[in-house]
Amino acid sequence: MTNTANTDGPGTASVRGIDISYTDRGAGYPLLLIHGHPFDRTMWDPQVQALAGRGYRVIAPDLRGYGRSSVVPGITTLETFARDLEALLNHLDLGMVGIVGLSMGAEVALELYRLFPDGVDTLTLAATTPHPVTERGRRDRQRMAARLSAEGMSGYADEMLVGMVSPANVCEMPEVAAHVRAMMGAVPPEGAAAALRGRARRPDHVPLLPRVSCPTLLVAGREDPFTPPELAESMHVLVPDSVVEIVEGAAHLPNLERPERFNEALRRFLERNRTRVRSRSA
Repeated sequence: MTNTANTDGPGTASVRGIDISYTDRGAGYPLLLIHGHPFDRTMWDPQVQALAGRGYRVIAPDLRGYGRSSVVPGITTLETFARDLEALLNHLDLGMVGIVGLSMGAEVALELYRLFPDGVDTLTLAATTPHPVTERGRRDRQRMAARLSAEGMSGYADEMLVGMVSPANVCEMPEVAAHVRAMMGAVPPEGAAAALRGRARRPDHVPLLPRVSCPTLLVAGREDPFTPPELAESMHVLVPDSVVEIVEGAAHLPNLERPERFNEALRRFLERNRTRVRSRSA
């Protein structure tokens, strides 16, 4: 691992013609957290608080088009996101990192692995699918992109809240539900639309899975209507060095709905791997 110290705060990197806003906290094992759609880096607040300063350097960026990063209208593919993040890691002088991605963020994580496998030490994929987009999915994403560009995020955020968060948790965890709703409502519509157009071209990552050589944690919420636990189990069959964690009482955002359980599983996985990293470099 290289450059495991940081400035312990927010930053902005000018890379690839855009500005990427990011959180960079703690020191130690470098960990890149990639948020999903339609969110921003604050979706990782419980993980940043749990890991930064406890042997981990946590980097949580806003992807282009989200949060405080530059908005680029048009089409943003998974490869574009991945190359942005590789440029950010180079900006931070980081060689090999652990990567954690959720939903679209996990799709970006897989694309990062495809493009730069030597830079990925561990891989955590939560609430995601490796499968290519279907024809129906392609049409739905194109239609939704057009709607967001025309109408903005408010109605979409209201419609998507239940599902992103389980119905029970919307009622029982109002602060979490409010955070999720606020993130979705604040996303720049053109940024979200560009990502949807890019995901309408989502590639097939299934052939990549048997070639993933780093330790991999696969996480799913038991009540996730978008990426159910069966998807994580099917990925586990294909990824050689992988483990599965099913988070009870959570839907699509287990890191926010059940942060203690998610953090415990992630920390346990990373602690095992950090031992392996030390033994390889000894």
